[in-house]
This record gives sequence, C-alpha cells and structure tokens, in this order.
Amino acid sequence: MLKRLAIMKKQRLFLFDTTLRDGQQTPGIDFSVEDKIAIAKLLDEFGLDYVEGGYPGANPTDTAFFRQKRTESAKFVAFGMTKRAGVSASNDPGLAALVQSKSDAICFVAKSWDYHVRVALGCTNEENLESIKTSVETAVAAGKEAMVDCEHFFDGFKANPEYALACAKTAYAAGARWVVLCDTNGGTQPSEVSAIVEKVIAGGIPGDHLGIHAHDDTGQAVANSLAAVEAGVRQIQGTLNGIGERCGNANLISIVPTLALKPAFADRFETGISVEALTGICRLSRAFDELLNRAPEPQAPYVGSSAFATKAGIHASALAKEPATYEHVEPQAVGNRRRVMVSDQGGKANFLAELKRRGIEVPKDDHRLDALIAVVKEREAEGYAYEGADASFELLARKMLHSLPEFFTVTSFRCMVERRFDANGNLKTVSEAIVKVMVDGEEKMSVAEGHGPVNALDIALRKDLGKYQSEIADLELADFKVRILNGGTEAITRVLVESHDSTGARWWTVGVSENIIDASFQALMDSIVYKLMKNREMAGLVAAE
Repeated sequence: MLKRLAIMKKQRLFLFDTTLRDGQQTPGIDFSVEDKIAIAKLLDEFGLDYVEGGYPGANPTDTAFFRQKRTESAKFVAFGMTKRAGVSASNDPGLAALVQSKSDAICFVAKSWDYHVRVALGCTNEENLESIKTSVETAVAAGKEAMVDCEHFFDGFKANPEYALACAKTAYAAGARWVVLCDTNGGTQPSEVSAIVEKVIAGGIPGDHLGIHAHDDTGQAVANSLAAVEAGVRQIQGTLNGIGERCGNANLISIVPTLALKPAFADRFETGISVEALTGICRLSRAFDELLNRAPEPQAPYVGSSAFATKAGIHASALAKEPATYEHVEPQAVGNRRRVMVSDQGGKANFLAELKRRGIEVPKDDHRLDALIAVVKEREAEGYAYEGADASFELLARKMLHSLPEFFTVTSFRCMVERRFDANGNLKTVSEAIVKVMVDGEEKMSVAEGHGPVNALDIALRKDLGKYQSEIADLELADFKVRILNGGTEAITRVLVESHDSTGARWWTVGVSENIIDASFQALMDSIVYKLMKNREMAGLVAAE
C-alpha cells in the first residue's frame, strides 16, 4: 500500500517568472520601478514560485528595485553575471551588488558553450568553470539560494557536450539549487531538448535540480519547455504573455493551464497555482497587457477573446448541445468564456446563443429573429463585421427585437481639414469638427480641434451631451482600426473602435461607409450609446469584457 501511495504522489514543478528581467528585453518595453512593483505583486499573488526582478547594479531602476524585498510568498530573485575571470569574488563589484541586494536567491548567467567562452568572455574554459564555482559558493555562503542559467546550453552541448555538461555539473557540485538549461537562440527542436535533458540527467545532475529556459524563435518555446518536463526537469522559466527579446520567451500563460488541465501533466505533476488562482489567469494576462498599454492578443491560447469562440453555424449547434464537442477545456477553468459569434456564416443557433447570453430572450420561430439574421447577413455583405464588434451587434439586436432608448440625436456634423503656414512659416494641418446634438428637445452645438478629423469629431461629439455628460467622463478609446475593403480612393471603409471605461470593461463597435469620417462616426456613436446602456445595466456583460 505504501509503495502504491508513493507511485501515486505527484511530483512538484516549480514556476520561475522572468518577465521583469528577460521580458524587459522586449523592444518598446521599459519598466519603471513603479511598474516593476505592480507586476511583482501580480505575479506573487498568482502563486508563482520565483519572481526574477532584474539585474541590481546594472542600471539605476533595478538597483532601486532591489533595495527591499518585493514579494511575500514567491522567492525574490536577483540576476547577474558570474564573477569575472582573474578577479577574486571579494573584488568583483557585480557579484557584490548581487549579494548585497534584498533578494532571496541569485540567478547567475554563465557561458556553457566553449565558443562563447573564447569569443565573448575571452578567457579559458577552466577560468570559466572556476568563475561558476566561486560565484555559486559565494551566494550560498551569503545565505542566498543559488541557481545558474547555463546560457546557450543546447547549442553548446551539440558543439561540445563534454564542456557544456562540465559547466552544469560544476554549478551543481558548488551548491546550486537549480541548474537551468537555456535555449538562448531559440532554435532547438523539442526532440533535441528531450534527448539532451536525458543525457544531462544520465551525466549526474538529478532532474529535480534542473530547469528549462526556452526562447520562441521557432515558435516552440512552450513545446520545448513541456518536452523538458517530460524528460525530467522540474523548474520552468518563462514570462507573462511570452514577452522577451526577439520572438519572446516561453509563455507561462500557456504553460500553466496546460500543466494544470491536461492529464498528461496534471496526473503526474503539481504546481503552486491553485484551482482558484487558475481561474484568474485570463484576468492576469489582460491586466498585464493593460499595464503595457497594448491590446490583448485575441487568439492567445486559453486567455484570448477568440480562444473559445466559434463562427460556423454547425459548430455553434453542436456547442449548444455539448460544449466538449469543440472545446479542449472548459473556458471557466481559466476565467475565459465561450463565444458564439454572429456573422454571415452563422445559423440560427449562433444568434439564439448570443442573444441568450445578453439576456435577450426571443422564440426560435419569432419573425423578428429571422429579420435580424437577414439584416446581419445583408450588412456583413456590405462590409460590417459583427463577430469583431459585439457591442454594435447587441445594439442592433435590441433595436430590432425590443427597443433602444434614444438618449440623444445627432442632427448634423461637419469636419474641416485646413493645411496652412503659421506666422512662423511652418506648415501645419489643423482639423476641426462641429457637432449638433438634441438632448431632451434642446439642441447643443460643440466645436473641437483634434489630431486629425476623426479625433476632432470624437472630442466634439463627447464635449456636451447635457445630462449624460458625466456618465461618459471615464469613456476612452483604446484602439482604432481602419480596413479598406475594395481598393481605390472611393473604396468602402470599415472602422472598428475599441473602447473601455474605469470598470475595466472593453467593447468593440463598427461603422462602414464610402466615407471614412462617416464610418468612424457610426462606430463612435455606437460606443457612446453602448456605454450609456451599460451604465443602466440595459446591455449584457458579454460584449463588455
């Protein structure tokens, strides 16, 4: 019986986040101390085992960040180089900064490819091994948990397996808790990862002391990380949403649900992420994107808005009967939701499912439903795209099936663009918009200048809506997309607008016209009306997510 219980016991996998260090190598991303504090809190609360905060001593931001411990549960990790060859540990300022930081652990990056030792470090192979050994021993003596990222390990192993393994074994023998095998160039294949990890374990380093650090240059960082786990490693390094230099790092937002929900891993392993925490991974991913001021990736595995979406009518009909027919996991397990999209490819089942989610009840044989389907298909033939504009669809459905409040009416608008030389002789382009609206029988006129005609029109439209003005104070445009549908300067234009408010809700609206200004105006109008409906709980929460 004891033997059977031992067999059934799950092995522990440790999750190491390097968003704040390797993720900061992403072009266009530069975290402030305040950003790092906020992200570290998100990671710590989620339940990750290690949070790597950066490189103290390398720049003022990271040095300031490491003046105090920034996590409560996760181990706070400082990253840095091993000591320089020819310099004692006590005289190496980089090593001193790591030891003196308020970290729980130190992750040293060490060369493990003899080619890099010769070209990048300019020292002998033996000097590099001595640097690894001394650095790890110094960290352990200072009471820090030590780990070593063996940089370019897989390429190094393929070139010179004896030396790459010697680097890893030196780190382990010196007392490193983790020896992390890095696919730094991101070109190693999953089968190669498996074979090399197995050889490393056979060479004398236990799997429960090995980690994997994969880059996504061939789109296989997640696959390589999972292959390494299958082969025996027990620590996985990655970043939120897979950010990182070049093509990014292994995406923990994809790895964590796979480990927790797929029997091939869930039956054998466990992590520090609870079932309850896992339901917040979608929110974590989107909160991180919000902090980066970028739109979430709609097709991201598990957490994307399209991850559990279906468009074809046959699929929607099957989903209504049994969701497992087209879903590999339950969307609720990761805090996501099922979406049945309405489009010209959708049948009646799509429409009924989406209307029900919005709290709009309509009998299957109601002639108004048939009319709605006909209008949607007719409009999509004209260029509308309701599968990408949930809020516009809901407004159209409520208007045709029930009724839509008329909060205000736009009686006219006008946009002007003038290009002229100013008093200093500089050429400038000025955009101005005039909008007239009726609110409770009273006409109001607003004038605004903006960065282009659409921006001017948006500002003017939202400048004075009478008694509704305070309700839209927190309404902001998050994204604006223009698509030319049929070519030429007289082409039909589709505009998609993404909006959000202070509650964190997001919604999408669409406009189509031969005139880009008119198409933009339609989308902007829908956005404001939807916001007013949402404030009164007259619009469902499905579109506003």
